Amino acid sequence: MHITYTYGFVKIKNYNFTKTLCPKRCVNKSQRGVAEKVITLEDISLLDFFGVANRNMEEISDAFPKTKIISRGNQIKLIGTEKEVTNVFNIINNLIAHYNKYGTLSEEHVKSIINKKKVIIPVEDISSTNEDIILYGNKGLIIRAKTQNQKKLVQAALKNDLVFVSGPAGTGKTYISVAIAVRSLKNREVKKIVITRPAVEAGEHLGFLPGDYKEKVDPYLRPIYDALEDMIPVEKLKLFYETGVIEIAPLAYMRGRTLHNAFILLDEAQNTTPMQMKMFLTRMGASSKMIVTGDKSQIDLPGKQPSGLVHALDTLKNIDGIGFAELDSTDVLRHKLVEKIINAYSKNEEKK
Repeated sequence: MHITYTYGFVKIKNYNFTKTLCPKRCVNKSQRGVAEKVITLEDISLLDFFGVANRNMEEISDAFPKTKIISRGNQIKLIGTEKEVTNVFNIINNLIAHYNKYGTLSEEHVKSIINKKKVIIPVEDISSTNEDIILYGNKGLIIRAKTQNQKKLVQAALKNDLVFVSGPAGTGKTYISVAIAVRSLKNREVKKIVITRPAVEAGEHLGFLPGDYKEKVDPYLRPIYDALEDMIPVEKLKLFYETGVIEIAPLAYMRGRTLHNAFILLDEAQNTTPMQMKMFLTRMGASSKMIVTGDKSQIDLPGKQPSGLVHALDTLKNIDGIGFAELDSTDVLRHKLVEKIINAYSKNEEKK
């Protein structure tokens, strides 16, 4: 948050104190003690924050009639007595913290903040509310680990810089992994997120799909886009794509790179070869974390090539600092028939 204070004709930038617009030597005594603060909203949906027809700001204005609130673009200017301007600033600061945490701001919440003695209310840390909650997504969506194995995945990611996650479709391995990466970015533990997966054909041929290479590959990455759209406001997500804070690319684009201060996620890892897996794992730079997800029962590699995921699970199983999480049919959160289908196919494979 950027705040500009004005003192006479000189603008002073500071974050910790307030200056009045007119000192004691002003001729007009009615101007004494008048303060001004300008708050710039960064990476916040203005419609969601201000409310429909600026209702959220009007609620604050009605509660503090001595303070003039002017909203222009992504800036809020406060003009009034020093004490009241400070109170309004504290309330808006609390609302910003609430929005950044929950991704939404209701008129009811604005009223509740105003009614609590018109002072800032400490915003609780996510970890203190519910240990299973990973983060709050868009519109207050709560993203949490719902099964015991998903909780083990979250714990493994907290303790290790590299985690391998395997399990059948529908167990939430990709969704939970993306949520862990987004949480790390929000907590500023990393500077960027890099998500990749091999562009292996699963019954369809890329060459026959319309569009350029990116347009051919994007459908394979759709589950990742969908997960991110649940977790990050659309405007902010678009900015992250444009600035490279979040990068989604085919595995082939990882060759030759070293990724520092990044959270790197490899999805559909069962469709990598052992050499591709080695190439990916060696991209890890300083202060980076990795999660590798895959389904050992859905290998689509041509010519019965060995899977890089299966090879890595066997090769790296005894290395300290690498975590492993195994999800199964009991973690499936889709239609109840999906669990039965997975078990039926597993039994059929065992017979073969």
